[in-house]
Amino acid sequence: MSLSPITVPLGLVLIVFVALRRKARTLPLPPGPRPLPLIGNVLDMPKTDISAALRDMSAVYGDIMYLNLLGRHLIVLGSQEAAIDLLEKRSTNYSDRVPSPMIRIAGLEWALALQPYGSWWRRHRRALHQYFSPAAVAQYAASQKLEAHRFVRRLVDTPDDLVSHIGHLFGSSLLRVTYGIEIDDEETDYLKMGSDALAVFSDAFTAGKYLVEFFPVLKYLPSWMPGAEFKREGAEWTQTVNKLLTVPWNATMDAMRKGTARPSMATGLMESVEEMPDADAAEEEDIYRNSTAVAYAAGADTSASTIQTFFMAMTLFPEVQKKAQAELMAVVGPHRLPEKEDAPSLPYVHALVKEFLRWRPAVPLNLPHCTLEEDEYRGYRIPKGSMVIANNGGISFDEKFYPDPDRFMPERFLTAEGQLNPDVLDPATFVFGFGRRICPGLLFAETSLFMIVASVLHTLTISAPVDANGKPILPSGKMTDGQVAYPEPFRCVIKPASAERESLVRASCVELNGVRAVQ
Repeated sequence: MSLSPITVPLGLVLIVFVALRRKARTLPLPPGPRPLPLIGNVLDMPKTDISAALRDMSAVYGDIMYLNLLGRHLIVLGSQEAAIDLLEKRSTNYSDRVPSPMIRIAGLEWALALQPYGSWWRRHRRALHQYFSPAAVAQYAASQKLEAHRFVRRLVDTPDDLVSHIGHLFGSSLLRVTYGIEIDDEETDYLKMGSDALAVFSDAFTAGKYLVEFFPVLKYLPSWMPGAEFKREGAEWTQTVNKLLTVPWNATMDAMRKGTARPSMATGLMESVEEMPDADAAEEEDIYRNSTAVAYAAGADTSASTIQTFFMAMTLFPEVQKKAQAELMAVVGPHRLPEKEDAPSLPYVHALVKEFLRWRPAVPLNLPHCTLEEDEYRGYRIPKGSMVIANNGGISFDEKFYPDPDRFMPERFLTAEGQLNPDVLDPATFVFGFGRRICPGLLFAETSLFMIVASVLHTLTISAPVDANGKPILPSGKMTDGQVAYPEPFRCVIKPASAERESLVRASCVELNGVRAVQ
């Protein structure tokens, strides 16, 4: 029997494919601590300060490290190079999320960050991109300026309420953009809805807290049984997150029907579904409602942590504060407030923002990516379905990029001439995520941070309180554990830099008060 001309090449391809598959199965897993029978590396997994502990482990085993958690594969990426190689360059295979029964138990199937990679996720991502693209973010400049100045005014009036003012700052800004809602005009406590929902996210996904993550069969336990407390908590969690998902959305939809809605992400998205068939319109509304809630809650949480870190750093490092204030005085002067257009002339302020993003990242560990197929990297096998985590806290302390990483030093991002150095790794390339899972609100966050930092430093002074002996009471400089880390509680003294600049802020808040929505 003769073979057709195409049979031989296909046969060779099949042989090579099978050989490569066999070779892949014989490749070693990445190095890591030796696992114990049955439980694997569960005892090796740190319980507190997880990012720093994994960084120390990576120093022993390398920047691609393997742990077995009760049979689940965990790959920890401890360097920017490894994270870029896998999560960016091979994003097609590394953009999924690890299936978790806690997602449904907590009522968080709608959250973009937890959705599996696929068409449903892409449709949510597309909805968000429309309102957080560079062109869209440029329209929010006046609104961001208003919130920065209102923030300063509140700090002047009640400086001891710093944490509350920070929450109000980002909640107000994002509610205006997403729903067209003005917090000061409403009786409903939308800020509490957001913070309560974020507390659910943090609690439900604390690493290793719930056994159902490792033994999904436990999700079938009746809620009254011992060990099923996650189901009892889940019922409360679902009610909490559903408030965030539905209450502000329904308020905006009601305002649209009455013709009183302010322009926003929610109204803009819903205007596009009016001509759709009912079934398609209902599905699109689900996507838009989910995406709008994600934009509000997720952005407020990480940004609030980052600004708390800024105040902690300014309390600890007054010499850095003075350098930034000197630059602002030279560029802006005492008779006006910083503008977005001043940004190119303020390299030290930019470097300061980069340094506190690096020094204490709000998200010390990226949410786990998940491999769709088995892979090979540097001669190691990465199994299908592996959890792959980039250790932001490890990358931010990599001495290859950041010599003397414990030191808070904005100058590391500047050239000898005092300009931003493009050759130094920008923390934004890792603190906001990687690949197709990168935070869609990155640009909005960066522009907000710059305007807030510039406005605060030009109008206020921040210092440590002193004890009865006149000795400064300094912050610990440490962060809390959690998916989003916050500075440990600290106190600082906040005062106006001058009466003139305080007057400028108050006048600006009155002048900008007409900025009420997306432009």
